This record gives sequence, structure tokens and C-alpha cells, in this order.
Amino acid sequence: MPTYVVKARDTKGNPRTEKISAESPSDARTALRERGLFVQELREDQGFMQKLNSMDFQELQNSVVSVTVKDKAIFSRQFAVLINAGVAMVRGLGILSEQCPNPKLKKALQEISGDVQQGVNLSDAMRKHPKCFDGLYVSMVEAGEVGGVLDEVMNRLAKLLEDVARLQNQIKSALTYPVAVGFIAVAIFLGMCIFLLPIFDNIFKELGAELPAFTEMMMNISRFLRNPAYMLIMIVTISVLVFAYNRYYSTRVGKETMDRFFLKMPIFGDLIQKTATARFCRTFGALSRSGVPILTSLEIVRDTAGNQVIANAVDEARREVQTGGMISIALQREQIFPVMAIQMISIGEETGEIDTMLMKVADFYEDEVEQAVKGITSLIEPIMIVVLGGMVGSILVAMYLPIFGIMDAIKG
Repeated sequence: MPTYVVKARDTKGNPRTEKISAESPSDARTALRERGLFVQELREDQGFMQKLNSMDFQELQNSVVSVTVKDKAIFSRQFAVLINAGVAMVRGLGILSEQCPNPKLKKALQEISGDVQQGVNLSDAMRKHPKCFDGLYVSMVEAGEVGGVLDEVMNRLAKLLEDVARLQNQIKSALTYPVAVGFIAVAIFLGMCIFLLPIFDNIFKELGAELPAFTEMMMNISRFLRNPAYMLIMIVTISVLVFAYNRYYSTRVGKETMDRFFLKMPIFGDLIQKTATARFCRTFGALSRSGVPILTSLEIVRDTAGNQVIANAVDEARREVQTGGMISIALQREQIFPVMAIQMISIGEETGEIDTMLMKVADFYEDEVEQAVKGITSLIEPIMIVVLGGMVGSILVAMYLPIFGIMDAIKG
């Protein structure tokens, strides 16, 4: 007998939600009327398997998958080629949506194609999908539509996104080695503490050996890691600290404080500054070259800065421009960007070729980032090897120190 979920009101008008079993919806309504309830909505209560079968796995997949910079770069390059070849926009979007491997982007392109077919501008159709096309992308497409150079703008977008993806890959490649080695080191250390040290601990107890201070410390660490209560406390503590940090970082004051700290970090602070400078110049230059108004460009660059301190500096530059000032003066006052970058931007403003100068600055600092990444990688590799060797060596030393004491006692 099927079960129905009912939303109804009683004789006093109070809302009620109930479940009732009946042969049919009409029988359920009759039974409820007899109980003095006025049915407003009645639907069959689905079982677990029915709910599972009715789930839209495509929607679930779309919610999990994200559109990467590389996905957008490939689409931009292919779309530019189709437009330049004279293919109609709707047909081009249809072709690209059919062969798109990313399900989220594929669905977005299908909906954009439908909107364009109904007479909606491409930029307005893209604006409905912020998870696929951000403000930077939409603004450049809009500028291309207005200027009648959409294919050229799409090529610029592809170049911009390819440069961003290359920069991201360089940083990720620099972090891959230390993260992998660090994970292996921690796994080996935990494995030896949890499984190997207890065996030697029992042997030393049976022999009645007096443990050195270092060995006793390592045995205490082993006992701590094998105690579920202590481990639970440690996990809860770490979780609370991570939660507190995320809450603090979500506030404006916290974001400014932490981002300023990141910029002043030894070694990595310089890399973050150069990366932000390259991104700012590349994005701002691409927007300016595509015909996007300067105030709109600065607003977009501010929102895509990725660092609150840098976003504040860009916002100050935007206010400076609104009052008739120069961007370079505002950036110099904030003292966030390198002096050379500010001087080159100033020259670009004076000569009227700021977009060209911004692109040159972006090229320079992207090369600087590449060299800095290589330097950090060469520095981290030996450090991680020493750390790995130290963690494993500390376990071995802790095990062998008591053995040396026992051997001396036997000889004596």
C-alpha cells in the first residue's frame, strides 16, 4: 500500500504535514477529510530506491565538476577560429558544446546557444553562468561585440587564459615535490611510531633496560599516537583551529591581515608579489586593449586580484582615476607593487600606450615568477630530503641507543 505525504490545514486553519497510507490518492483525501483536515498538497512518498532512481546524476556531476582556466582557454581559441572562418555564432556554440568534455561547461554552452538563438547578446547569455564565465571574460566579450572584433577578443582571451594557466602550472609543479615528499615522510614516521616502536618498547621492558631521555621521548610519542582518546583530542583541536582560521579569514579584517602577512613572508612573499603583479598587468592590459572602459577594467581586476591587500590598492587606483588622477600615483602610494612595475605603468600613462606597457610588465614578471619557482624548488628539495632523513633517523637512533647501553652492561 503506497504512502502519501500530505500538506493540509485543520479546522482552525493551522498547517499540518502528515503521512498516510491508502490504496489511492482519492482514498487518502477521503480519510483526511473524515479527520477534519483540508488537503492542500498530496504526493506519494518515494522509497529510497525510487529517490535514488529519480536523482539527476547529471546535475550532481555538474555541481562537483569545475570549469578550469584550461577549459576556458581551449573554448576561446576554438570559438575564435570558428568565428574567423565565418561560422555562424549559434552553430559554432553548438559544435563546441557537442565536443566539450567538461559537463558543466557543456551544459552552459548549450543554454548560451539557446539564448543567442532567441536574440540575446552573447555577453548577456554568458553573464547568466558566472561559475563558467567570470566578470573579466564577460566584459571582454561584451567589448568585442560592441567593437565588432569578437574573434580578435576571443584570441586575446585565449592568450590571457593560457598565460594564467601556465603560471598556475609552474607554481603547482613547484609545490608537487615538497608536498609528495612531506606526505611520504609523515606516513613513514607515523608507521614506525605506531607499529615498530611498540615492539622495541616491549623488548626493552623485558630486558629491564634503562631508556635514554631521547628514546623515552620517542616512546611517549608512540604511546600518544596509539591512544585513541589522545588522537581524538588532537584531531578535534586541529579541526577547531582550522575552523577558527577560516572564520577569521572570511572577515575583511582577517583577510587583510593574513594577506598582508603572506606578502611579507620570507621567500614566498616575493613570489606572491610577483605573481600578483603579473596577473594585474596581464588582466588590466588585456581589458584595456579590448576596449573595456578603464574604471570597469580596474573594478574587474580588483575582484579577481586574489589578495585583499592588492585589491585595496587597485580600488584606491580606481578612486584616483575617478578624480582625474593617475593609476601609477595611487599604486606608488600603497607601496604594494614593485617600483619598476609602477615606473613602467607611469611611462605608459604618459605616452598613451598603457596597454602595451602593461603587457611588457606582465611578460617580465611572469619570467621572474618562473625563475623564482625554480629557485624555491632547488632550495626545497635538499631541505625535504634532510627532513625525511631526520624523521627516519630519529626513530632508528631511539631504537639503538638502549641496545648500546645493554651491550655495555653485558660487557661490564
